[in-house]
Amino acid sequence: MTRAARLALAGAGAAIAGLVIAMIAGGAAFPRIIPGLPDAGTFTRWGVPLSKLTMDVAGALTVGLLLAATVLLPSDKGMLGKPAAGYVRAAAWAALAWSAGAFFALLFATAETSSMPITEALLNGPYLSHYATQTSQGVALTLVALFGLAIALFSRGAITAGAAAGLLGFALVTLLPPTLTGHAASSPNHNLATSALSLHVLVLAPWVGGLAVLAAHAVRGAPQLDIAAARFSKLALWCYVGVGVSGVFSALARLTSLSDLWTSAYGVLVVAKIVAFVLLGYVGWWHRQRTLEALARSRPRAFTRLAAGETLLMLATVGLAVALSRTPPPPASVPADRAFELLGFPMPPPISVANIASLWWLDLFFALVAAALAGLYAAGVIRLRRRGDAWPWGRTASWFAGVAILVIATQSGLARYAKVMFDVHMIEHMTLSMIVPIFLVLGGPVTLALRALKPAARRGDRGPREWLTTILHSGLVRVVAHPGIATAIFIASTYALYFTPLFASAMEEHLGHIWMTLHFLISGSLFFWVIIGVDPGPYRLPYVGKLLTLFVTMPFHAFFGVALMMTGSLIASDWYEQLGRTWGGPLLEEQQNGGAIAWGFGEIPTLIVLLAIAAQWYQDEDRQARRADRRAERVGGDTELDAYNAYLARLNRADKGE
Repeated sequence: MTRAARLALAGAGAAIAGLVIAMIAGGAAFPRIIPGLPDAGTFTRWGVPLSKLTMDVAGALTVGLLLAATVLLPSDKGMLGKPAAGYVRAAAWAALAWSAGAFFALLFATAETSSMPITEALLNGPYLSHYATQTSQGVALTLVALFGLAIALFSRGAITAGAAAGLLGFALVTLLPPTLTGHAASSPNHNLATSALSLHVLVLAPWVGGLAVLAAHAVRGAPQLDIAAARFSKLALWCYVGVGVSGVFSALARLTSLSDLWTSAYGVLVVAKIVAFVLLGYVGWWHRQRTLEALARSRPRAFTRLAAGETLLMLATVGLAVALSRTPPPPASVPADRAFELLGFPMPPPISVANIASLWWLDLFFALVAAALAGLYAAGVIRLRRRGDAWPWGRTASWFAGVAILVIATQSGLARYAKVMFDVHMIEHMTLSMIVPIFLVLGGPVTLALRALKPAARRGDRGPREWLTTILHSGLVRVVAHPGIATAIFIASTYALYFTPLFASAMEEHLGHIWMTLHFLISGSLFFWVIIGVDPGPYRLPYVGKLLTLFVTMPFHAFFGVALMMTGSLIASDWYEQLGRTWGGPLLEEQQNGGAIAWGFGEIPTLIVLLAIAAQWYQDEDRQARRADRRAERVGGDTELDAYNAYLARLNRADKGE
């Protein structure tokens, strides 16, 4: 048996041991069975966590294999090297195991939900089909099984870094469906719990999977270990921070008090995860201080031993996490309020300026988005300053103004009232799609990134700068950045959202609300990038064309507002009626007010964009004039003036008959 195979068996044993010990400690292994009530049996009781453990570990390995092929190992002009291509082929088998784990998890979950042994549940076909298609948990597992199978099929033919990167993105998306159900979705603060758990999974899978693949790479004695280890060390640091932040907020969303950490089985397992997290942080610090340096001196044994041990500890922690998901959190006393169940917070008091300014709340997803936007931009500016390069202060001010407005729109009382009042929602919508994007695109983030990021150390390889350039020149960007397409997305998506059932669905689900808000930001940024963006793009409109596009687009938003004002039917009536709000005006009147806001709001961004176009036009003309002056100085004079003087001289000679 090879060393890599022994490591794989040891890792499987560590994960199962962590699961079994945590199941016993948390009480999920031997629950109290009430006589006379139906029970799914011991086989199902252990089949559910074991199949979920298989699904989670296989998913992390799939992500890790694709991460190694795309990021950790160097490519050659977009083509995968031999080791990287081998990891992509291995990802096909890991994804197949991922799909199988999700399928068996679906079978055992069906048996557990129906409270009957798995053989009886499978013989009753309607149980399985109903659970797989009509329940949120069943649909999530079905999606994972199907997506995992698709990744397995597509991985067989991937030979380029771009294809492997696309599969990596697809694999990360496949991790998300199960996180949107279960304890997170049923938590009292389900918005915070869902966002925290989703972030937790997205940063944990590359960390676990990447480390497992790196350890196997080291055990096998494969080439380019020093490069892969150095790159993973940088990535692992950010993953460690992300796991820590998301873990803290995930615990806060489920624990009712600090004493729950030692008075409940769930809290004890959380403490065990904290201990494992601290140990993993210490091992990572040791890697950065000692073993990476030894590896650079061609002494890989210490790194290999420590990486293998760290992998076993991490897989045992994954088993503990699966057991934690099977352990009920401490009971929380929540108000018997339908609005609290839907919103995750009590119905706010009657709206006022003071309440909007004071009733802030944490939307973790967009708080992290804003922090990332501000932090990355500041890091780019600082790098340029340290290098001695200038960066316009106006662009910096514009970017941070956009981030500040984003924070106000998603974290202040405005965000609370936007969930319960249509007219306030319309203010938030217009701000996110027509104000924030203007300031962001004027900040020139792509130009800053291209100037601040260093080229890849190896010729032909792809670092962050090369990946950004590849994306900018991709066919997808060329399509969506076409002025006609960007304008159509900006206009048509608004009508499609509010005059179809999409808006009601987005308001009822936290994930739907996130996607809706992201769409506002992305579609607005895409449109204003075409109109006033300072970053390079595949198409460059003349200034007259920019003005024409602006004047053609804005009336459609006015027509949208008029349509809302004229409609007599209530949009998303079920959502607003079940909130049971006892203050405020009639719902239809608020909807008509929202239409008036949409109708009149367009004047603000139109004025800002006109000023931006005028300033850019003036600056462009001024640059061209100064460029012409410099060209004339290089050739020894003013070209136009010299030509005019020569013309006068010819006329003078003609008059004299010369």
